[in-house]
Amino acid sequence: MNMKPNRSVFILLWVGISSLSLSAKEVPPQMWGQTDFRQVVAQAKDKVFPTVVYIKCLRRSHEAGKKTSQAVSGSGVIISSKGEVLTNWHVIDKAEEIRCLLYDGRALDAKLIGSDKDTDLALIQMDRKEESSISYAELGNSAKLREGDFVMAMGAPWGLSRSVSIGIISCTRRYLPEHSEYSLWLQTDAAISPGNSGGPLVDTDGKVIGINTRGVIMGGDMGFAIPSETMRYVVAQLRKHGKMNWSWTGLQLQALRDFEKNMYFEDDRGVIVSETDPDSPAYQAGIQSRDRILSVNGQTVRALTSEDLPALRRQLGLLAKKEPAKIEIQRNQKVRIVELTPLAKGKVEGEELDCPRWDFTVKAINRFDTPQLYFHRKEGVFVFGIKNPGNASDCGLREKDILLKIGKQKIQTLTDLKTAHTQAMDNIKTNSRLVFTILRNGLFRQIVLDFSRDYEKE
Repeated sequence: MNMKPNRSVFILLWVGISSLSLSAKEVPPQMWGQTDFRQVVAQAKDKVFPTVVYIKCLRRSHEAGKKTSQAVSGSGVIISSKGEVLTNWHVIDKAEEIRCLLYDGRALDAKLIGSDKDTDLALIQMDRKEESSISYAELGNSAKLREGDFVMAMGAPWGLSRSVSIGIISCTRRYLPEHSEYSLWLQTDAAISPGNSGGPLVDTDGKVIGINTRGVIMGGDMGFAIPSETMRYVVAQLRKHGKMNWSWTGLQLQALRDFEKNMYFEDDRGVIVSETDPDSPAYQAGIQSRDRILSVNGQTVRALTSEDLPALRRQLGLLAKKEPAKIEIQRNQKVRIVELTPLAKGKVEGEELDCPRWDFTVKAINRFDTPQLYFHRKEGVFVFGIKNPGNASDCGLREKDILLKIGKQKIQTLTDLKTAHTQAMDNIKTNSRLVFTILRNGLFRQIVLDFSRDYEKE
């Protein structure tokens, strides 16, 4: 007897089950198998596809040892009738020119409203010279997503014309170490290729529930999107301030159940302090490693696993600056209240500067961007990029060398270095050699830079 299943029955059953989980509205049992999966996808796609924007930027770069400009591209989604476009921070980072190509073929210049590196989100405003109507997408609720829900990733992959890929939500609360400071991620198997960054992740209601950000190929495609619940509070701050204005406490936190480190703490309340940053508000407040934080300003905190940490860091990051916060901690079975006064986090990356003829670029030391250099110098400038061939490489300068002096002039800021460079170039006909005092791996060195040779003209 032939027991092979009938193919048409299998497809009908699959479509019926899919429709039940896909549809925004509950499908009545009598309609199972009658709702066409392709129709659901097409309707959702048609709502959002006209709002997808292809973004092309001219970005400055100092990594090659000199200032260069390079064209980069990505995607975005229009989120308001004013022509606001939401995209990734890494798409428009250091952009000197931003241009947008709309679905209907219009090409518009855009300007940056605000961006946040910590959440990798940016908001740009298109220059609408004409008052014609513009389509925009509606933000959905990512908190309602479940594993197995169908989604669509839209964008301009590899710089090509717009496309859509379909998949499911693989994980609704994915924690990525070193990439989940304030937000968890939506994981999907919908293809997110280079160029899709900044494009919308769309549910079957035709609402944006994520921004495509990261794509990883590890024996199978994995894509990661920023949830819409994160987008909402970031966009509000970018509109108001042009940045997130995070508060900084200096607290490094550890979940109560840390499988990776094989560390498990008793009780299910609070979160463990793994350490406090030197000279930070937490350090000044007397908070110590292995303290258990029970509440912040009377609000109970609880971080059983690493997936609970981003929400707690976000809570701390939104504390009022320079206003004491009451932190309830438990130490050696005793509970006490300490006052912690958060400071503004400020820039999370140092500014960059080109030094023509010296053939290297520099960058300001920043506690978040270059903590290993910040350990040696709280304020300073280091070699960021070296041109090869060039005068800097000839004399033996290396990337991450901290510049202390040029001749007798102390170098603490980019302004100091710019002044030294200008003076040196003004006097190049009488003196084309300078003694650099540097700090390399904690050791002092002196290097003579001979910049008499002009590599740009050779």
